[in-house]
Amino acid sequence: MTRKGKRLLSIGGMVSVVAVAAALVLTAMSDSVAYFNSPTDIVEKTPAPGQRIRLGGMVETGSVVRDQGETVTFRVTDTIQSVPVTYTGILPDLFREGQGVVAEGTLGPDHLFLADTVLAKHDENYMPKEVVDDLKARGLWDHDNSRPKAADEKGAGV
Repeated sequence: MTRKGKRLLSIGGMVSVVAVAAALVLTAMSDSVAYFNSPTDIVEKTPAPGQRIRLGGMVETGSVVRDQGETVTFRVTDTIQSVPVTYTGILPDLFREGQGVVAEGTLGPDHLFLADTVLAKHDENYMPKEVVDDLKARGLWDHDNSRPKAADEKGAGV
C-alpha cells in the first residue's frame, strides 16, 4: 500500500471513530432533552406519556393553591390556554401570580403537569426567553413596552 493510501485509510478511520462517538453522545443526550411547550401547544398536541418537557408561560392570577406541606398547585397560561401544574418542593422566592415561569417535568394521564423543577423570573424586566418568543409569535407581546399585552390590548395585535 502506498503512503497516500495509508494516509487516506487513517483519515477514514478517524472520521469513523468521531462519527460513532458523536452518534453515541447524541443518543445519550436525547433522553435528557426537554422540549419547550406553551400551554396551547400542550392542549393542541398532547405530548407522549412520560416525555420530559418544559412548560412556559405566566402563572395565572388566582390559581395558586398551597396544600399542606410543600405541594403547590397552580395554572400556567399563555393567555389562550392554561394547564394545571402540581409541584412538590420549595418554590423560588420570586414565584408569584402574574409572573413568567418555566416548569420542567411530565404530563400526567389526567392532563395535570407534574413539575419537578420550577424556574421563576429574577427581576421585574426578565421573562424566560422561550415564553417571550412564544408570546411574540402569537402576537401577544407589546413590543413598545417589552411586556405581555394587557387584556384590553390582546385583540389589537392578533
